[in-house]
Amino acid sequence: MDEQNPVPGLVHLLRAVTVEFDLLGAEFAARHGLHPTDVRALIHLLDAGRAGTRATPGWLGEQLRLNSAGTTALVDRLERLGLVRRSRDTADRRRVLLEVREKAMELGWGFFGPVIGEVTAAAEGFRADELAVVRRFLTAVLESTGRARSD
Repeated sequence: MDEQNPVPGLVHLLRAVTVEFDLLGAEFAARHGLHPTDVRALIHLLDAGRAGTRATPGWLGEQLRLNSAGTTALVDRLERLGLVRRSRDTADRRRVLLEVREKAMELGWGFFGPVIGEVTAAAEGFRADELAVVRRFLTAVLESTGRARSD
């Protein structure tokens, strides 16, 4: 890393981490007969559940940049595999909600759990203020890439 400007080195390191996560996702998909988009869909749905977001097929299609037909095929496939459940929204019976089923969570934890455990253990070696800086940096990177992607 350049002592004068460490940012390019950080960008390259972040890219390497991204590539590794992408390869892990592809390996998980192949092992379970999924498409990489299926894995991204499950991740978005899990994140939505954690955030309290009511995930609909339209919302999922927006996240994945899929058209309605592609989203329907994706959700049909995930439902057929027992990974996602469709249900009617109790507040608006016209709306369909998507929820990740326990089977998907078990498959995910079985595969990604060890990696998550190692990352968590590595983070324990940092002070709270250091982790706050990492969070701030990663949030800024996420916002930057989001802006670049939407242009």
